[in-house]
Amino acid sequence: MTAASPSPSPSALLDRPQDAPGARAEAPLTLDTAPPRTLGFKDQFALWANLGISLIGFTSAATVLGQPGSELSFTAATTAILVGTVIGTAMLAVAALIGARTGAPAMAVLRGLFGTRLSFVPTVLNIMQCVGWGVYELIVIAWGAQTVAGTQGWRWLFVVLAGALTTVLTIWPLGSIAALRKYVAIAVGVTMVYFTVQLGRQGFPDPGAGNWKGFLGATDAIIAVSISFVPLAADYTRHSRTPRASFWGTFSGYTVAQVWCYLLGLIALLQSNGKVDNLLSSFSGVAAGWAFLLVLVLREADQSFANVYSTAMSVHNLFPKVDRRLLTGGIGLLVTGLALEIKAFTASYYNFLGLIGAVFVPLFAVLAVDFFLGRGRQGWDMSQDAPSRPVMLLPWVLGFATYQFLAPTAITGWWTDFWTHLQTLVHFTPQGWTSASLFSFLVAGLVTWGITRLSPAA
Repeated sequence: MTAASPSPSPSALLDRPQDAPGARAEAPLTLDTAPPRTLGFKDQFALWANLGISLIGFTSAATVLGQPGSELSFTAATTAILVGTVIGTAMLAVAALIGARTGAPAMAVLRGLFGTRLSFVPTVLNIMQCVGWGVYELIVIAWGAQTVAGTQGWRWLFVVLAGALTTVLTIWPLGSIAALRKYVAIAVGVTMVYFTVQLGRQGFPDPGAGNWKGFLGATDAIIAVSISFVPLAADYTRHSRTPRASFWGTFSGYTVAQVWCYLLGLIALLQSNGKVDNLLSSFSGVAAGWAFLLVLVLREADQSFANVYSTAMSVHNLFPKVDRRLLTGGIGLLVTGLALEIKAFTASYYNFLGLIGAVFVPLFAVLAVDFFLGRGRQGWDMSQDAPSRPVMLLPWVLGFATYQFLAPTAITGWWTDFWTHLQTLVHFTPQGWTSASLFSFLVAGLVTWGITRLSPAA
């Protein structure tokens, strides 16, 4: 990246972390303490490679393949995975770079973009998103554990154990990332190679042979998966030794892992005749598959770790003086309790999470353009008293509206009806090339660029 590297505001990072001699540096307990810079390229590669592989990722291959009877060809689906991952992960890596340069958590970074008070709006949305995904991860871990154990019982025990492991990881986040690099990444790599060989040798059908219709929609779905980590990235890369390590560690680790995860999930899905509920059985059905699947189930805890820890980092933007260990402990208990009560999310809640996710595509465009081309070049004010910049809400809102106009989120009937009626009024019919993610990103980015040119002091 060629833009100047802004220095963190002195008022935003008050004190250096005080560690006992010989002690391993850990993440600061409050927001007004500068983060230790302990993560190198290998640490961040391992972190994002682990986050790029998940049980949810395997099952989400269905969003790429398409509906029965209109499946993409295997070649088209593979291309969508590659293209969507590279585009989405490039955005994720830029968000990671901003975190490394500022040294601030993701939602605190938005103080520089919107001002402290206005940054509370995306902060609350991100808290809701992270809690929802944290609950969903514990549900998935319990499902995976039941598959390995060959039982429909003991769900409550698996949820409690997963919640306890998640909470422990969040208490010592930098130590957890170090463990991911030294031990977990190797075990996961061996497991992925084993399943790739075992499933690949069995072959798989290609029901959509020659079909490319729906390719851009599948690509858009993959972009959205990578983008979902954008509002979390800086929570970890603020600890990067260099911006370069944060960018390339994030980009390479997540790209390799997500492409591999989705391709393997695609093969397993095709072998399961397109039935997602039977997908994990494809893994457990190979020789010693239960043992390797267990590795993936245990590793899934790093997904719930990321969601719970980033929830705490978001809450820190609202309450900067509260000890993060109290936050992560309380949030861990909350997520575990919700996962015990919720057996599965309804379609409306999935759509709600999708709506919040759509918020962050244009938001990232506004963030990146203003940071590299706007006021961020001189250094943002990320202090507790950072003044409001309401004009920066305009490109964000326009980008969000563009996203919903092209692909309305079906959260309620009136919401969908509003956007479809608007489409009718302007005689617009969504086409295969109308990518909601890319067009909303483009609109928000261009409007932000215009504001930085017309009103540099805004």
